[in-house]
Parts: sequence; structure tokens; C-alpha cells
Amino acid sequence: MKASDNAQQKKMLKQPLSGIRVLDIATFQAAPLAATILGEFGAEVIKIEQPDGGDPLRQYGTLDPCGDSYLWLSEARNKKSITLNLREPEGVTLFKKMVAKADVVTENFRPGTLEKWGLGYETLRGINPGIVMLRISAYGQTGPNKDLPGFARVAHAFSGVSYQTGDSDRPPASPGIAGLGDYLSGVYGALGVMMALRAREVNDGIGQFVDIGLYEPIFRMMDELAPAYAKTGQVRERMGADIAIACPHSHYPTQDGKWVAIACSSDKMFERLAAAMGKPEMAVDHRYAKAHARIERRDHMNELVSTWTSAQTQSEVLAVCEAFDVPCGPVHSIADIFNDPQYAARENLLQLVNTRAGDVVLPGILPILSETPGQFSHVGPALGEHSVAVYAELLDLSMTELKTLREKGVI
Repeated sequence: MKASDNAQQKKMLKQPLSGIRVLDIATFQAAPLAATILGEFGAEVIKIEQPDGGDPLRQYGTLDPCGDSYLWLSEARNKKSITLNLREPEGVTLFKKMVAKADVVTENFRPGTLEKWGLGYETLRGINPGIVMLRISAYGQTGPNKDLPGFARVAHAFSGVSYQTGDSDRPPASPGIAGLGDYLSGVYGALGVMMALRAREVNDGIGQFVDIGLYEPIFRMMDELAPAYAKTGQVRERMGADIAIACPHSHYPTQDGKWVAIACSSDKMFERLAAAMGKPEMAVDHRYAKAHARIERRDHMNELVSTWTSAQTQSEVLAVCEAFDVPCGPVHSIADIFNDPQYAARENLLQLVNTRAGDVVLPGILPILSETPGQFSHVGPALGEHSVAVYAELLDLSMTELKTLREKGVI
């Protein structure tokens, strides 16, 4: 097949979630991110915001001159923004009418909040038996903590990752990014919604709700922590850049004031590193040859590697490691990322011009699909930017009706 024919075929293919309508009534990052992912792959995402100010994410973080935060511009991409006061009876009525024509609702209120408004899952399922509802909350819909509030910072602490983050002689630290728990919950949320939509296809149109506690995706990724503790009773402590199950597996300084990350997760990889360091004899020395021995001599092992890397520039270390097939990479700052050819080749940075915020750069779309890749249409919209179009097209409301609703504060 010619390249031109292949490109034409791709144009004719529908996106994976084409025809799916999502009502996003969540705020901040977790459940809204799930909706964003769905929107990148073809779903129509209608962001429903309070008339007085909208989603607080608009004002969270650094503000762009357009008035919204960079977080909003990035994470509300592709969505249509409408306003609707769900605390007003008329707002509830309008929302129920939209649910009848939707496939997915995403929310992250405290458990019981939507039920108080008359918009709980059972009510919505009564309107639309096929509706899929994503419910992300601090601790999930069940358990003794279900009614407690929480943000990603609390989720990091509760999941165990904060206890693991930082140097051994320092207090628990943040795991690098403030919204890690939000992002992971959003990814798992999108995955859950897609599985629920698939289940709906094979189960006579029956919908369901997806229940995620903000801490749970983080805990799910804590490698051997749970089974190891269950068997040994050992509480893993903070280790800085090191990890408990492999060595040398850390960050190491270079001569030019930079850092490299080296990962030796097997004896074979260590053999390659020893050769790269000009000390192949270490790979057969009983003090270093096996993983458990290197872990027992962790400080000494890290000192040997640090001495080697510190005698070379970052680029020199990277070149030697590449020559010996040693897993090694630079410890990047965001400035380094913007200049890295790998990021450019993979289009990990979306270079956008003439948006409502001017020229902007956003993280790229993931995952990369060969035939039906995700698409970008616009940055996070202005508050209520699509209200007239959505209400007119979806609910057949006239301009007179919209004006009345606006005067009442419903939209």
C-alpha cells in the first residue's frame, strides 16, 4: 500500500470513541482528566460548570493572560464548556434530559453529594439504563473514610508513596508532581469507563458505575511493597534515589554538574556496567556478581559508580553506557525536555499556534495508535463558550428559553 493510500485510509477511519457523549460534571483534575482522555480519542465531552466562576481548575496554578490557568488550557482540551447550576431544580431537570442522551457521566464529588441533589447513579440509571458513571473520590464510595475530603497530596500520603519518597535522614517528601494521584486516577478512570462501555456492548446495553479512590491507583503501583511486608513484616524506609530491590539503580553525578540515571535490574546488566566502567572483574567478584550481594553493599556500590560518573561529563557517560548497552539516561529538567530530539520525534510536545491563549505548548496525546491516533481540537475553552450551541442542538432550547434560564441563574 502506498503511503498516500494509507493516509487516506486513516482519514476514513472513525476514532475509537466516536459517537460517545460524555457529561463531565467533575472539578479539578482526576475525573476531568479521564474525560479529557476520552475526548482525545473521539468522544464528545461536554464540560458542565457552575455559572459563577466555573471549575476551580481555571484558577489553579499559573494564570495565562487569557484569564485561565495553564493547567486548564491543557487538561480541559477538546471539551465543550457549558454552564449549569446543579443545585437548582431547573438545573437538575436539564441535566437529567442530557443524561437521557449521553453515554458517560464523570464526577468526583464526595460520596452522597449527587444523591442529595437527586442525581445519584440509581436515579440516572433509571433515566438511561446504559449510562456509565465514573466516580472518583478521596477514598472511594465505601469504607470508613468514604465521607472524608481529600486531594492528591492526601492520597500520596495515604497510599504509602510519600513515606517512600525522600532521603532516609529527611522527612517524607512529595513524589515530584503535586497532582500525581489525580493523573493516575484519571488514567485508571478512562480505562474503567472504556471497559464499562465494552461491557455494555456485550451485556444488552447495561451500564454501570466505576468506583476509584484517589489513593488506589498509586497503591496499585507500589511494586512488591504489599506482598513483601505480608511475608516478612519489614517496613521499607525512604532511600532517596535508590530502590530496595536492585543496585546500582540510582542517580549519579557527572563532571559537568548534571546527573544520569543508571538502572541495573539484573546481573547481566551489571556485567555490562562493569565492562563500561573498565572493571569487568567486578562481574565475577563474589562481592558484586549477584544482586543480593550488591544490595548488601549498596553504599559502597553507589560510591564506585559515582566516582566513575563524576570523572566524565553527562554526554560522555551516556555515550559509554550506550556503547555497552547499559540502561542509562539523563536526569532532565523541563528545559532539557524542550531541547531533546526524542521528545520532538515522538511529538510529545504539542506546538500550538493561534489558540485563544496565543501560541502554547502542551503535553502530547497518549497512547499513540497506529491507525486511529488521538486528535487535538482546542485548548481548554472559555467558561460557557459552547452553552448556546449545546443547549440548542441537544435539548432544542430556544434563545428566549436560554435567556430566561440565564436570568434565573440556572445557566
